[in-house]
Amino acid sequence: MSNAIDPYAALRFKEFNIFLGVRFAMVFAWSMQFIVIEWQVYTMTKDPLSLGIIGLMEVIPAVGMALFAGHIVDQKEKRNLLIKCILGFSVISLGLFLLSWPGLENDWDTKSILYGIYGLVFLGGLVRAFLGPTIFSLVALLVPKKIYPNAATWSSSTWQMASVLGPALAGFSISIIGVHWSMCVIVGFSVMALLLLFQIDKKPILNPKIGEPIFESLKEGLHFVFKTKAVFGALTLDMIAVLFGGAVALLPIFAQDILQVGSEGFGVLRAAPAVGAAITMLGATRFPLHKKAGKKLLWAIAGFGVCIIVFGLSTYFWLSVIALFLSGAVDGVSMIIRQTILQLKTPDNMRGRVASVNSMFVGSSNELGAFESGVTAKLMGTVTAVVFGGTMTLLTVGITAFVSPTFRKLDLSKDVADHEAGS
Repeated sequence: MSNAIDPYAALRFKEFNIFLGVRFAMVFAWSMQFIVIEWQVYTMTKDPLSLGIIGLMEVIPAVGMALFAGHIVDQKEKRNLLIKCILGFSVISLGLFLLSWPGLENDWDTKSILYGIYGLVFLGGLVRAFLGPTIFSLVALLVPKKIYPNAATWSSSTWQMASVLGPALAGFSISIIGVHWSMCVIVGFSVMALLLLFQIDKKPILNPKIGEPIFESLKEGLHFVFKTKAVFGALTLDMIAVLFGGAVALLPIFAQDILQVGSEGFGVLRAAPAVGAAITMLGATRFPLHKKAGKKLLWAIAGFGVCIIVFGLSTYFWLSVIALFLSGAVDGVSMIIRQTILQLKTPDNMRGRVASVNSMFVGSSNELGAFESGVTAKLMGTVTAVVFGGTMTLLTVGITAFVSPTFRKLDLSKDVADHEAGS
C-alpha cells in the first residue's frame, strides 16, 4: 500500500508514536486543568466576568510573547525546549494544587486565592507561547516530508482525543475527589509527558540563520504569513470563528444555573465538542480533506456558527450536548484543513515563527473568545451572548466567501502530490 492511501503512514515511525504519547498527556493535563480552574473560580465568585478574566490572563502573555517565542524555537534544539516547557507547566500545576488546598479559604480571603490563580494562569500563558511552536516544529523532524499531511492529522486527532478525555475526567473527578485532588491528577500527567519525552533523541536545528537579529527574524516570519494567501485566509477565518464562538467559556454558568446538571453534566458538556472533533479527525485519516479545502473550510465554520446558536437557545441538556458535539465535528474539519495548510506551505526553517503567528491568531483567540463571552454575558445575559457569537461567526463566513473567491476555490491536491513526490 502506498503512503498516499496509507492511513497509518506516520504511525510507522517509533519517535512519532512516543511524541503522540507526550502530546496526549500534555493536552489532557492542560484541558483538565482549565476546567478545574473554571469550576473553582465560578464556585468562588458566581461572576461570569471572572471566567472571562481567566482567559484574558492566559492570552496576554501568550500573544505578547508569541513572535519572540517563534524566533527562539527556530534558533534552538526542539526536544530540550519542549522539556523546559513541560517542566514549567508542572511547576504551575503544583502551585494550583497548593492553592486549592482544602480549608485554605479559612486562612486566606477569596481575593488572595483568586489573584494567586490568575497569576499562575498568566505564567501558564508564557509557557504556552513556547509550547505550541515547539510541538509544531518537532513534528516535522520526526517523519519524512511526504508524510506531513498524515502526521498533522494524527497529531490533531491525538490533541482532540485528549481534549475529550481531559474535560470529561475533570467533571467527574471534581464530583468524586474534589478540586484539590483533581489538580494532583493533572500534575501526574505532566510528569508522565516529561518521562516519555526523554525517549526522543535530540534533533538537528534546520535554520541556516542561527544568530540572526531578532527583528529581522520576526519580520521574515510575519512577511511569509501575510504574503501566503492560503495561510493568512485560513488563520483569519478560524480566528474570528473561535473568537465569537467562545460559548464553552460560559459552560459553568449553563451547567450550574441554566441546565442545572452539576459537575458531572459540566464534564459531559465540556467533552462533547471534543468527542465530535475526535471522530471527524479519525475519519480524516482515511478520507483526506485537501480537495476543495477552501469550500470545505467555509462550510465547516458556518456549521459551527449554527451549532453555537442552537446550544445558546437550548434549555434541554441532551439537545445542548448534541449541539456541542456537532460544533466539535465541524470544528475538527477546519482544524485539519488549517494544520494541513500550515504543514504543506511552511518552509522548515520558519516553522517556529509561523506556528507562533498561528497561536496568536487561533490559539489565543480561544482565550480572547472566553473574555469576549464573559464581557457580553455580563452586558447582554448569558444566552444572548452565545447567540450573538454564533451569529457573528455566520456573518464572517458570508463576508469571506463573498470578498475572497480565491480562498473559496482553494485546493491543496497539488501541494499534497508535490510532498508525496518529495523525500
